[in-house]
Amino acid sequence: MKKRSLAGALAALLMIISCGKKEDQAAQAAPPPMPFPVQAIVKQDALVFEEYTANLEGQQNVEIRPKVNGFIQKIYVDEGQQVRKGQLLFKLETQTLNQDAAAAKANVTAAQVEVDRLKPLVDRKIISSVQLETAKARLAQAKAAYSGVAANIGFGTITSPVNGVIGSLPYKEGSLVSATNEQPLTTVSDTKGMRAYFSMNEKQLIDFSRRFNGATLQEKLKNAPAVSLLLVDGSEYEQKGRLQTVNGLADEATGTSQFRADFPNPQAILRSGSKGIVRIPIEQKDVILVPQMAVFDMQGKQMIYVVNKDNSVKSKIITTKGTAGLNYIVSEGLEVGETIVTEGASKLKDGMAIVPQPAKAEAAPSPKPDTLATSKTETKTTTVTKK
Repeated sequence: MKKRSLAGALAALLMIISCGKKEDQAAQAAPPPMPFPVQAIVKQDALVFEEYTANLEGQQNVEIRPKVNGFIQKIYVDEGQQVRKGQLLFKLETQTLNQDAAAAKANVTAAQVEVDRLKPLVDRKIISSVQLETAKARLAQAKAAYSGVAANIGFGTITSPVNGVIGSLPYKEGSLVSATNEQPLTTVSDTKGMRAYFSMNEKQLIDFSRRFNGATLQEKLKNAPAVSLLLVDGSEYEQKGRLQTVNGLADEATGTSQFRADFPNPQAILRSGSKGIVRIPIEQKDVILVPQMAVFDMQGKQMIYVVNKDNSVKSKIITTKGTAGLNYIVSEGLEVGETIVTEGASKLKDGMAIVPQPAKAEAAPSPKPDTLATSKTETKTTTVTKK
C-alpha cells in the first residue's frame, strides 16, 4: 500500500511539473504586443485639387488656305519655324492668271481709247452724250475685271497674318492646291499665350457655381483662384493660369459646359495641339484626414483599425471622398478623438493588442503663391478627375 501511494504521489508530482513546463513554454511562445504607430483623429482644413483633362491651343490658331487655284511654286518656311506677321510663306504659280491679266489690261486700254474718242464728239454735240456714258461704263467694267484678276495674282503670294509657329506642311512644292482643299496649307499658332479647354458636367458646374462668389459665372471665374497645369510627363507647369471663360449653354449631347483657362508661355514649353490636366484648388474646411497607408480594402470596402482603451484593435468600415496629398478625406466611419493605427494594417487582426507609438509628424509644405493661404494641408493629387 505504501509503495502504491508513493508511486501515485510521484506520478502526480511529475504531472504537475510537466504542466508547469508546458505553461512556461506557452508563455514563452506567445509574442509580446508589438509597437505600431497611431494617430488621434482631429478635424482640419485641407487644400485639394479637382482635375480636368484639357486640350491646349495657342491664343491664335490661323489656318492658312489659298484663295486661288494653283501649283505651289515655292515654300519659304519649315515646320516648327517662328514667323512674323507679314512674313512670306508660300508662292503659287500664277502664269495663267498673268495671261488673264494681260487680256483684262488690253480691254481697259481699248475702253479708254473709246472714251477718249467719243469725248470731243460729245463736246461739239456731234453725238449724244448717252454714247459717251455707255463707253465710260464699259471702261469701269474693264477696270473692275482687271482689278479682280490682279487681286487674284496677289493672292498667289501668301504671307502670315499673325506672329506664331508654323504647323505641319502637308503639301510639297509642285502640289496643286485650291480653296476647296480639305487640309490647309499650314497652321500658324501664336503660342505666347496658351489656352486650355476643358469641360465640366452639370453636377460639377453646379458645385463650381456654389463654391465661388459672384452674381454671374463671369464674376465667379474672376473670384476663382489661380489654376495649375500638369504636363504629359507628370510635372507641374511653372506658370499659373486663370479661368477666363465658360460657355453660356451646355452641350445637349454630353451635358457638359466648356471652360477655358489661359496660361502664359514665355519659354515656348507648351505646344498647340498637346494635352494637359488643369487643376483647380479647392479648400475644404474641418475634414478628417487619415494616411492612405492606414486604409485597407476588404471585399470592396475600405477599412481601418481603431485602437480601443485597452490597446486592442478593431477594424471599422469608413467612407472616403477623395484624397489630400498622402491622406484620404474621410466622410463617414470615424469620430474626432478616436485613435487609429497608421501603418502595418496587414499585420493586425481584430482583438490583437499593440503598443501604441506616436506617428511621425510630416512637415507640412509651404503654401504656394496664388493658392489658399489658410489651408493647413496642401495636396498635389485629385479629388475629381474628368476625362
